[in-house]
Amino acid sequence: MSSGNESTPSQATIETTATSPVKVKEYPEPLASHEDVVKDLSLFWDTLRRFHSMLATKFMIPVIGGKELDLHVLYVEVTRRGGYEKVVTEKKWREVGGVFRFSATTTSASFVLRKHYLNLLFHYEQVHLFNARGPLLHPTATFHAKDPSTSKEMALVQYTPPSIGYTSSHPPPCQGSSSFTAIGTIEGKFDCGYLVKVKLGSEILNGVLYHSAQPGPPSPVADPNGSVVPYVETGRRRRRSGKRRRSRRREDPNYPKPNRSGYNFFFAEKHCKLKSLYPNKEREFTKIIGESWSNLSAEERMVYQKIGLEDKERYQRELNEYREKLRLSAADETNVRVL
Repeated sequence: MSSGNESTPSQATIETTATSPVKVKEYPEPLASHEDVVKDLSLFWDTLRRFHSMLATKFMIPVIGGKELDLHVLYVEVTRRGGYEKVVTEKKWREVGGVFRFSATTTSASFVLRKHYLNLLFHYEQVHLFNARGPLLHPTATFHAKDPSTSKEMALVQYTPPSIGYTSSHPPPCQGSSSFTAIGTIEGKFDCGYLVKVKLGSEILNGVLYHSAQPGPPSPVADPNGSVVPYVETGRRRRRSGKRRRSRRREDPNYPKPNRSGYNFFFAEKHCKLKSLYPNKEREFTKIIGESWSNLSAEERMVYQKIGLEDKERYQRELNEYREKLRLSAADETNVRVL
């Protein structure tokens, strides 16, 4: 480990509680070297889980945009830029977020990554990257209430109010038209639009502003009651209704078992080994096995591909025999009917 990493752990300050009689938590010994956890995915996950268990802190893999966040990639990208404190100081969270290629609907990715890193990886970084000892440290760069990444955006909202019996004491907000433009805030974002809040006089309206994913469609319209009607896209194909196609093997137990690829055989072998070693981590097996397959040499991969080709030949042979039996059976039935 370089001498730079052995300096004072980032620029963090020690967490102390002057009035609390509870014993202050202290960092455990490193479970592996920083270089090893960066190179070895399985070692990283194992040491991270054990680390949180030793500190008695909650550990759960976060989900962003419907997918589990790869904490190993996050740790590698942040530590190679100097660690949490340096990434915050140099404002490189957007750069880190670009590595993950989140979908366009994932907003405030930089803020979310920073939050999850602070909760799940900051103390792990202090021990394994900076070789920290003693009481837990607290980062000097903390979240602020007016963080730019979490500030609400202003938006122009087209609003059509319901029919109201206006009086001289309660005039309409816009003369000559029941539709007018108001300024509101975007409270949230989802695939089809935004959650908005609009203030009209003393009244605050919460609603949904829909938009189309394709350029040029008509804007959403409001119904007579003042609620927003979602825009329905007509260009997309609807899913075919009906029952799912059932397996031929379920319908006929004599139908030959379909062949598997070389990767399928490799997956089954590795999955069995991982399940015996890490029975509670099955959600991570697919990614681990996929990376193991990518790291195989051409010769090692050829062993499994050869097994896959042999299984394909087995399936084709059994399928031909199955079809021949069906043909003979149909011919026998025809002969019986003729007689």
